[in-house]
Amino acid sequence: MNTYKTSEVAKIIGIHPNTVRFYEKWGLIPKAERKSNGYRVFTDFHIEQLRLARIAFKTEVLQSGLRKKIVETVKVSASGDFDKAIILASEYLSQIHDEQKKAEEAIDIAKQVLGGKAAANNLCLKRKEVSEHLNISMDTLRNWELNGLLRIKRKQNGYRFYTGEDVKRLKIIRTFRCANYSLEAILRMLNALSDNPQANIKQVLNTPKDDTDIISACDRLIVSLQIAAKNAEIMVDILMDIKRRFS
Repeated sequence: MNTYKTSEVAKIIGIHPNTVRFYEKWGLIPKAERKSNGYRVFTDFHIEQLRLARIAFKTEVLQSGLRKKIVETVKVSASGDFDKAIILASEYLSQIHDEQKKAEEAIDIAKQVLGGKAAANNLCLKRKEVSEHLNISMDTLRNWELNGLLRIKRKQNGYRFYTGEDVKRLKIIRTFRCANYSLEAILRMLNALSDNPQANIKQVLNTPKDDTDIISACDRLIVSLQIAAKNAEIMVDILMDIKRRFS
């Protein structure tokens, strides 16, 4: 097996030598053996593992524990458990596809809102039911309510309940949070839409990009997820090759 110095590894992968050291420190590549003079010695496995890590973190997706899942996948591969790493990468890809469906649904809902169509109100759900239905933690729901993103109705007995309109609103909020908009920006957008469905969302959100609006925000999230999905497919291929070569 070939061996490499830190500087050689960095040149092959196209990163700074310090990045190689950080990846080793974080457990994203195996610990390198050292010569008597203390210099690290890397192998072909380190090279392939670095390629895997670079693909994994090329596009960052934070929602639904995806970031944690991809970090775990790379670390498990670095430990030599390639079968488990392949399973994790496949699960990651499946989750990406689920997030794509959620973002696409949010676009449809947003178009209904912008078109002035009334939301269905035939639902009457408890907070726990909404949490499970939308895969949003109850703490997150409380936080959004406390920040004024949602005004929850109460029954005569004082219990909160969520309507179909509330659920649709929550789906839009969830998508914008996944697209890294602040709670303040989302609140401005929702309030503006309530007052005027034809409001200039781009101006209300006050984001630095000129082409930002309620639909393009969801579109950009979908594009990001599409890239992440392609990268995940490449990761599975790399892992299969690593398993074949280094098991």
